[in-house]
Amino acid sequence: MLAPGGTEGCWCLAYRLTSGEFGRARGAEREARLRSLVDSDPAPGLLAYLDGTVVGWCNVGPRAAMGRLVRSRTIPAADDCPVWSVVCFVVRPGYRRRGVAAALLNGAVAYAREHGAPAIEAYPVDPRGRRVHTTAAYVGTTGMFERAGFERVMPTLATSDRLTRWLVRLDL
Repeated sequence: MLAPGGTEGCWCLAYRLTSGEFGRARGAEREARLRSLVDSDPAPGLLAYLDGTVVGWCNVGPRAAMGRLVRSRTIPAADDCPVWSVVCFVVRPGYRRRGVAAALLNGAVAYAREHGAPAIEAYPVDPRGRRVHTTAAYVGTTGMFERAGFERVMPTLATSDRLTRWLVRLDL
């Protein structure tokens, strides 16, 4: 299982719901609602495999389809461009620091391009030279995105591990 916190699983698909929808759904209802998103087109993300084992996940899709992001006060839209957004990564323990997230990011860029996205953006943390705690690194780092060709657009009001998250973008 990829879940970073054990059997409870990762709820990064919560970005696809508004905060109110996510808050009202509880337990099995929440899980069922989030699982229903898996059959959507485009798919809500990408998986990375190594020798038949799932080693990573990346949540990517149209920003307009992410209710929590559309209404976010801490991560505002930079403009009216119908961008796609990368909102999180999960890499299985034992496979971290091996390029899995970077490979997923490259796949997310290709997937967005295949679906006609004009640009893709993300909201990674700027670690300012320090190591980011694993629980806060799910958004990626500015360095990883910059190595993939993304450019910083603006700092956001969101933080991860008490560090500023940036809106970064790559025109496709």
